[in-house]
Amino acid sequence: MLAYSAVVAEDPFEDVVDATRRTRLASERTYLAWWRTALAAFAVSLGVGKIVPELTSGSSVGYEVVGVGYALLGVSFIAYGFRRQQQQEEALLQGRFVPFSRIAALAFTVAGVGLGLATVAVVTV
Repeated sequence: MLAYSAVVAEDPFEDVVDATRRTRLASERTYLAWWRTALAAFAVSLGVGKIVPELTSGSSVGYEVVGVGYALLGVSFIAYGFRRQQQQEEALLQGRFVPFSRIAALAFTVAGVGLGLATVAVVTV
């Protein structure tokens, strides 16, 4: 029986191609995560703005306003996710990375906290 031993030469170019492929796939997964988050915001919007008011008595204006807020948050997730994906692709072609914007992080945080507090307000009133 012959023993077979193959020596595989490491190709640094293959490592770069593989890293680029992984980075692009990660960017695609992140873009889809923005979409999933937006769809969740749309579902909450529908629940808060349309379904809950039909199940409760009293004014539905507060629920509708909060529901619209969640819908707008969902739209902003899709828009920002697309913009970020485009920036990442351009940066990848140039061998760079684009960090998550502090302004976007702050805007999404403020929107989330504001909508959370508004939800608490309409539920408890």
